[in-house]
Parts: sequence; structure tokens; C-alpha cells
Amino acid sequence: MDVSSRSVEAYARLDSRDRRLASLVVGSVVVAFVAAFVQVSQGSYPTPFGVTFDVLTDPHILFNARVWAAILTGSDLPEWLSRSAVIIWSLRMPRVFVAALVGVNLAVSGAVFQAVTRNELASPYILGVSGGAGLAVLLTLVFFAGATFVLPFAAAAGGLIAFSLVYAIAWQGGTNPVRLVLAGVVVATVFQSLQTGLFYFLDSSAAMKTAIAWTTGSLTGVGWPQFRLAILPTIVVVPILLLASRHLNVLLLGEETARSLGMPVEYVRFGLSALAILAAATAVAVAGLVGFVGLVVPHAVRTVVGSDYRRLVVGSLFLGPALVLVADVIARLALMPIQVPVGVVTGIIGGPYFLYLMRRHGDFSEF
Repeated sequence: MDVSSRSVEAYARLDSRDRRLASLVVGSVVVAFVAAFVQVSQGSYPTPFGVTFDVLTDPHILFNARVWAAILTGSDLPEWLSRSAVIIWSLRMPRVFVAALVGVNLAVSGAVFQAVTRNELASPYILGVSGGAGLAVLLTLVFFAGATFVLPFAAAAGGLIAFSLVYAIAWQGGTNPVRLVLAGVVVATVFQSLQTGLFYFLDSSAAMKTAIAWTTGSLTGVGWPQFRLAILPTIVVVPILLLASRHLNVLLLGEETARSLGMPVEYVRFGLSALAILAAATAVAVAGLVGFVGLVVPHAVRTVVGSDYRRLVVGSLFLGPALVLVADVIARLALMPIQVPVGVVTGIIGGPYFLYLMRRHGDFSEF
């Protein structure tokens, strides 16, 4: 029996939901690779597909220690690289990797928030992280206009502070999903109002453009420094959330049932929420406020594989990068040479989907 026959038999033995998950993962990987290939080959300096393929598969580049040292440490790429290789590896590939990390973090954190709040209309921003991050960025631009290098850290810190504030407001000898959502809406509304007010204090068009890029979500100009900033939190937080999928399933049963099974509900909810906020803040720190990914992806995966978080988190881990990569290709190439913020494209995709969810459920009740 050949390898392909054994693979077919193994696939047939899988549960139907596992088969759907496998199909979703494979489809997402294919879409992500196609989008990435288009992204690195097209632009103001277009590279023929054949040349792009040769550059991306060249073993002298892929297995060269100096190339990876330059990527990981920020040193200069080797001088023997061709012009096409330099453009691809110094300008376009980091954008692809950062887009993938943004998709992973937003999708997985969205899945966690939907479990913690037991509401499938929840997203990473339901607990105020977008408002806190955006406000921190605008404050930095207004009062420290020259310190743009601290914007990623300001965004992450703002998101974490907002989450802490939401949790403090919702706390009444404990929290529950309804109070968390309501507190998140209140904090987000207040922070959004403060953001709008701060726009009037920006004293230059450059600062205004930077603020708009951050508050709408943009991958324009990202490079390997942003990749290095995002990769460490991602490889720490995401595996923990994958391992915590069993706890997410228990939370969906309700607080009383979870407590009867011996789960310290409050500690688990706080810990998982903090990790999800850190994942979302990581995405915000490198790309700004890319909306709707954390809402659309988990729900789309849920319609395919069901509500078992052991499958849902894995599916979100693959579908999230595919969605952001496709959206970023559209954002960069659709109106070239003008680059649209990727958050605008995800909003165009996610807005109608959000309306569909509202019509389907009729309210924001728990699921």
C-alpha cells in the first residue's frame, strides 16, 4: 500500500468535524501561501513570478547564516544578494510575516474572548483594548511627536491598562460575562471619545497620517523590527492558549457547572483574558487597530468545526493569517500606488458579516 492510499484511509477514519478541520487548515495554508507569493512579487518594483519563486526557494539564501542573522538581529543583509532578493527579503517578506502574526494573535484572542464572555459576537476589542491602545498612541503623538519608536510599546501598554480598568469596573466580589462585556463597552466608548478629541491637538499632517494609520490598522512600512517585536509574545502566548482549550470548553458550560467540576472560574477567566489581551496587544503594537478579524475568524471556524475549542482554536490559528494576508494584498495592490490601511479592508469584509450575525441571533445573548 503506497503512502497516498494510507493517507486517504487515515483521513477517512477521522471524525467528520476533524475532517472539516483538516480541510480548513489545508485550505487556509494554500490561500495564505498564494497571497504571500502575490504580495512579495507585485508592487512598484514588480518581480516576475519565476524570479520570485527562485529567490524564495534559493538554498543559498534559505540556509545562509548571515541572512538569518540579519533578519533576527537587524544587521545588514549580505551584499551578494541580487536587487530582487534584497527587495523581497528586506521589504516584502517581513510584511508577510507580520501580517501572519497579526492574524494569529487577533484570531486566537477573539476565540478566547468569545469563550470567556460566552458570546460569539465578542472580539479582542470587546474588553476595551482597541480604545486603550488607540488612546495611548494618540497621546504619544501629541506629547512626544518625535518618539515614534515607542508607539508599539505605548499601544501594548494602553491595551493592557484598558483591560485592567475593565476588570476593575466589572469586579463585584467576582465577575461574570455580562458585566465584563458591559464594562468593556463603557471603557471603549470613553476611550474612543478621548481619541476623537486628541485628533484636534495634532499639529502636523505627518502626525495626523500616522495617527490615522494606527487607528485604522496598517501594515505599510512594517519590517523585520516589527516581526522581532511580535514573534516572542506570539510563541509564548499562543501555545498556552492552545493548551488551555479544555478550560475554554468548561467555561462554556456556565459558571456553576465549571465550579462543580473543580475549576477556579475567576482565576481561569482572568488568566485567559490576560493572555488574550496580550495577544491582541501584540497585534496592535505592530499593525494598529485591525478590526473584525477577532470577530469573523472564530465564528467562521465555529460554523465549520463546531464549538469544541480544541478544534476551534486550531482552526483560528490558520484561518486568521490567511484572512489578514489576503486583506493586505488587496490593501496594497488594489489602488496601487495608493496603499489602503488593511483595517479598512477587514472592516469592509467584517462589517457585513457582523450584520449577518446580528440578524441571525437577534441580540447579543450568550451562546
